[in-house]
Amino acid sequence: DHRRELAEFLRSRRETTRPEQVGLPSGRGRRTPGLRREEVAMLAGVSLTWYTWLEQGRRINASNDVLLAIGRALRLDDAGLEHLLSLTEPGNATIAAPAEAPSALVRLLDALMPAPAYVLGPIWEFVGWNTAQARLYPRIIELVAPRRNLMWVLFADPATRELIVDWDIHARQALAEFRSATSAVRHDPAMVELVELLCDESVEFADWWREHDVSGFETRLRRFRHPAAGELTFEYQQLTPAEWPSLRIVAQLPVPGDDSAERLAVRHYLV
Repeated sequence: DHRRELAEFLRSRRETTRPEQVGLPSGRGRRTPGLRREEVAMLAGVSLTWYTWLEQGRRINASNDVLLAIGRALRLDDAGLEHLLSLTEPGNATIAAPAEAPSALVRLLDALMPAPAYVLGPIWEFVGWNTAQARLYPRIIELVAPRRNLMWVLFADPATRELIVDWDIHARQALAEFRSATSAVRHDPAMVELVELLCDESVEFADWWREHDVSGFETRLRRFRHPAAGELTFEYQQLTPAEWPSLRIVAQLPVPGDDSAERLAVRHYLV
């Protein structure tokens, strides 16, 4: 029920928004974490009863303008506002996407060598990767659906926690980006199966999924502890191919003056 999802998202954002963030005194004796419902209603210019019904998942109609006013009152960023509006839709959109990376993208992945790179589908399943990515994470070759998925690799494969430096920071950010990127297909059977699998196999995923954090993609540095190549540093970047907008290309680019890509290419065979 998308109304329940909208209610849960609003409640989670209200409870994590501090009064001082919106220009209100924090005061003492607050029994509610974050903002009170009446404070959100006041800031958004809606009635308390109407906002309460919205948080309760009642069958009421809310225009985009009103929802955006509520989102701004909760200090949502662009990704948060977009996600808020998406929750008014059923979330069972059908997105056509190839099961394997198109040949043009395979050539692009090869052209990015020696930088590790891969292609993700609509629910972040791996549909292609280059040799450097297989050197960085060799198990990608043997995984099958639904576990051949970036979220499963991040959260359910213990080896990944050893591979990625500051795993918890990167996993939280990736999860927020994943939720934002997959909102339109959140009720797709494959998506539902994936989320259930991850909740069963990862305590952190189950706990953090309930927090409803969302985020747009952010370019960042990611460090790895590779068993043969040592500590590696790459710039994590993401691209959307114009011809296949349901796919995304993730490239882990060399940092100027750093030899991580070369060391991975030379020393991977020692694993």
